[in-house]
Amino acid sequence: MDYAARRRGQGGLFEGLYRVIMRRNSVYVTFVIAGAFLGERAVDYGVHKLWEYNNVGFQTIVVCKCHANLC
Repeated sequence: MDYAARRRGQGGLFEGLYRVIMRRNSVYVTFVIAGAFLGERAVDYGVHKLWEYNNVGFQTIVVCKCHANLC
């Protein structure tokens, strides 16, 4: 029995995800947009935590350079 005949009855993880996510275009587009949004949030959170970790103990002084001292 060759490999293709043995694999036909089995569905792996990627085949299952492909059948669930990519069967309809609307589901695939929604998955891509939601993934991009959640990925952006995860990267933003990670960079923010890394920034805080590297700058522990430093004090940030904000200098206002507004017109006519309106700050």
